[in-house]
Amino acid sequence: MGRELRLNAFAMNCVGHQAQGLWRHPRDRSAEYRSLNHWVELARLLERGKFDALFLADVLGLYDVYGGNTDTALREAVQVPVNDPLLIIPPMAQATEHLGFAVTCNLSHEPPLPFARRMSTLDHLTDGRIGWNVVTGYLDSGAKAAGRDKQVAHDVRYDIAQEFMDIQYGLWEGSWENGAVRRDRETGVFTDPAKVHRVRHEGEYFKIDSVHLCEPSPQRTPVIYQAGSSPKGTAFAARHAECVFIGGNEPGKMAEDVAKLRDLAVEFGRARSDILVFALATVVIAATDEEAEAKFAEYQSYVSEPGTLALMSGWAGVDLSKPEQAKTGAASSNAIQSVAASIARGAEPTGRRVGRPVGLGGGGPAIVGAPKRVADELEAWAEEADLDGFNIAYVVMPETFADIVEHLVPELQRRGLFKQTYRLGTYREKLFGDGPRLGERHPAARYRRPER
Repeated sequence: MGRELRLNAFAMNCVGHQAQGLWRHPRDRSAEYRSLNHWVELARLLERGKFDALFLADVLGLYDVYGGNTDTALREAVQVPVNDPLLIIPPMAQATEHLGFAVTCNLSHEPPLPFARRMSTLDHLTDGRIGWNVVTGYLDSGAKAAGRDKQVAHDVRYDIAQEFMDIQYGLWEGSWENGAVRRDRETGVFTDPAKVHRVRHEGEYFKIDSVHLCEPSPQRTPVIYQAGSSPKGTAFAARHAECVFIGGNEPGKMAEDVAKLRDLAVEFGRARSDILVFALATVVIAATDEEAEAKFAEYQSYVSEPGTLALMSGWAGVDLSKPEQAKTGAASSNAIQSVAASIARGAEPTGRRVGRPVGLGGGGPAIVGAPKRVADELEAWAEEADLDGFNIAYVVMPETFADIVEHLVPELQRRGLFKQTYRLGTYREKLFGDGPRLGERHPAARYRRPER
C-alpha cells in the first residue's frame, strides 16, 4: 500500500477556468458561476467524494498580452468575467461539514489589516476550514488597475510578500493572547485589554500601528498555500508554506524540485514533513478505458486555441501571437517564471505545441482511462515525485468532479490510498493531524506571546 493521497478540486469563480472553450460544451455548467446554488451543489459533491478542499484560483487583471489587447480574453471568456472568490465560501461552508477552502488572494494589492480581518472572519465562519494561497501577481493589467504603471520586479514582489507575512503573523498570532476574550456577563468584561496588543511595523513597504480587529479564530493563521517555482518563490514557500502547488509533466524533474523544496525547509528550521506538495493534474475517467478516451477526444474538439494562447501569454508575460518575439522575450519576463522559462527554452510556441496541451486543464498531465489506469498513474506519479496529493483541474463543470467521485475515489479507497472518512477538526488538523494552530517550527510561532 502506498501513501494516502489528498485531492483538491481546482476551480475559479469564472467561466471555464483552465479549459478554454469548454464552456461551449453542452454539459458544462461553469457559466452558472454567478449562482450560489452552483457553488453549494459543487461543495456537497466534493464532500460526498471526501475531497480535502476546493482550491479557488483568482486573478486581478485582464489577459491583455496576447495581441496587445483584451479582445481574445473577452471573446473567449479567458478568466473574465470573474467574481470575488471569498464571497462564495460562507454558503459552501454552511452546506458542508468537512470540506476545506483554499482561496487565492494577491497580497500585492491588499492593505494588511483589512486582509487579516477578512481571513479571520472566514476562519470563524467556516469553523477553521480556510486556507490562503499566497500570490504576488503576474499581470501588468492588475498592477495598472491598482494604480501602478506596471508590476514591480519579480524578486522584489517576494521581498514585499515577506514583509506582508510578518505583519499578518503579528496580527493573527500575537495581537490577542489566549484568554483575552472573557465574555464575563457578571463583571461586564468582554475582552481583557491587558491581553490585547498593538502590532507596530514600519518597514520598507508597509507601515501599521493597530491591534487586530478580530478575536482569535479557530486556526488563527489560515493554512498557508504557495505556488512559487522560481528560486525566490521556492525559498519563500520553504519558509512559509504548509502546502505547495506545483506543475509539470515530468515526474523525475518534479521529484528534484520537491526534494529541493523540502531540503530548503529543513535549512529554515522546519521538517520535511511540514510541507505537503500537490501537483496539477487533469483526470478524464469513465467505466472503461475506451469510454474515457472517447470522452477525452470529444472534449478536445471544444478546445479554443486562441483562448488558450491568450491565457498562456498572460502567464508567460509574452505575446504568443508573435512566436519568435515571444521566445526571445520570455527570457526576461516579469510574469510567472516557470511558464516563461518553458517558452524560452522550447520550440516555436505555436498553438499546436502550446495551445492544445494546455487547453484541457492548464498544462499538467492529462490522465485518461478507467479507474485502474488512472489510479495506477496517480500512484506512480506520487511515488516517483514524492507528492502528497493532486489539485485536479476540471474540463467540464461539474462533470469532471462527479466522474472522479463515482469512479476514482472508490478505487483509491479500495487500494488504501484515500481516506474512508474525514478527520475531525479544522482544515489544518485534517491535513496534518496535529492541533489547529501552526506548529512551533513555523516562523509564525515566534509572534506568539507566552501563556500567563
